[in-house]
This record gives sequence, structure tokens and C-alpha cells, in this order.
Amino acid sequence: MMLKLFNKKAFMLYFLFVCLIASSSLHAQNTFCGIENKAINPGEKLTFKVYYNVSALWVGAGEAIFTTRETKYEGRDAYHIVGTGSTYKSYDWFFKVRDRYETYIDKERLLPLRFLRDVNEGGYSFTNDVRFDHNLNKAKSKGKEFKTPACVQDVLSAIYYARNIDYSKYKVGSRIPFSLFLDDEVFFLHIRYLGKEKIKTKYGTFNAIKIAPLLIEGTIFKGGDEMMVWVSDDENKIPLRVDSPILVGSIKVDMIAYENLAFPLTSLINKR
Repeated sequence: MMLKLFNKKAFMLYFLFVCLIASSSLHAQNTFCGIENKAINPGEKLTFKVYYNVSALWVGAGEAIFTTRETKYEGRDAYHIVGTGSTYKSYDWFFKVRDRYETYIDKERLLPLRFLRDVNEGGYSFTNDVRFDHNLNKAKSKGKEFKTPACVQDVLSAIYYARNIDYSKYKVGSRIPFSLFLDDEVFFLHIRYLGKEKIKTKYGTFNAIKIAPLLIEGTIFKGGDEMMVWVSDDENKIPLRVDSPILVGSIKVDMIAYENLAFPLTSLINKR
């Protein structure tokens, strides 16, 4: 019965990506355009551990890894970002996950050029290949063409774009809107800024920026704003923790390792 709660939407990588999926209006969505890259660094590698909780018992369910490298895409300078996620073998009997997400991002404008998804979760398999034309504001997927807003993002590029947001410009409670193309649909979304606080994680204690999405109902997540995300309060703005209730129990994701950040991790107060 519990397996049915984890529907065809991704379980592990989708959990990390969905932290940026929120419900918003079309109003001011273009404020997510024109950010200059500071945080994305070629060679960066981030590793996260996913924990699942039922009845006060936290169980390590799997890991997700994100890597970044420089490349060329159709003659343009680009970043190739790959996110992979898998459950531990000891957890595969419950819900086996083997996911891979990729995005090619234009280095100059930080907009996605191509997005690929290959998920295998609990017996459900799915692939997707989306190509973006930002000059014509179109996306091509499964042989079809879709109209998109200016500066539209995919679920992976949006995370890296959001890492370049200067949160000091916003008041606590402010909403930062953007648009996202997912599953052949456009969503007008926002991130809510909740201020700064210290957070203790499996890696250590950090000064952090706290944000919250308003989640879309219909996945393993409840609708509303109960998911909390903490990113490092420094120029890297790497995700440190994602914490959310789901339909049964709750899930927590902690950063457990990093390599080749663009800047020193000055937000780290002490390491465990």
C-alpha cells in the first residue's frame, strides 16, 4: 500500500528539485531574468543523503550527487550539470530508485538549452528530452512544440539559477517568482524568502538562508508551504538541508560532501 504513495513523480531527485516548485501568478515572473553567474563552478560536486522518517525513526534511504563541468553545446559555451540519485541496495526492496537528470545551461544567460531525464523508480521508467529556443520562446519535447515565457527554466537549471539570487535585496516573507517547464507544461512559481538562521546538519553547523516553496499537490508531497530549504549563507549558496512532510512520514535531505566550490564555505561554523 505504501508503495502506491510514491507515484510516477520522482522520489529522490524530484524531492530535491521540487523544493523550487511553487504556485504563483504570472505577475512579475520576469524578475528571474538576467542574473549574473557567481556560484556555478566547473568541477563542482555536491553529495546529499536522503533520510526517510516514520514513527520517529530516521532511515538513510539513498544518495543524490550533482556534478558540473564546462562544455560546448551547439557552438555555445555551456555548463553541463548532471544529477543522479539512487536508493541504497538495502532500501531497494521497498522502493528502488535509479535516476539521472541533465541540463545544458548557456553560460552567458544562465538559461537551459537542453534538459534530459531518465528515471527508473519502483518499476516505473520514464525518459524526456527537451530543447529550448529562448530567442523564439519555445520548447520542443516528444516531437511537439510548446510556447514558453521569457527566461523559462527546467527543474535542474532552476536550482543553479536560484543559487545566484542576492537574498539581501529581499525582505523576510518576499516572494521571488520564476517560470518553469516541466512535463510539457509551464508553471509560474515562486520562492519565499524566510530570513537567516543557524542550522545543524549531518555535516556540521552553518549560517544559512532559509526559503520555502508552496508545493503543488498531487505528488508524494502535501500542498502548502511546509517544506523548508536551507542554503549556505555565503557566495556559494549550496543547499544544506531540505526538510518536508510527505503523505506518510517525512523526508530530510542533508549535504554530506562537496568538492571544488567557487568560493570558500565561510558559512560553516563547525564541522561534525
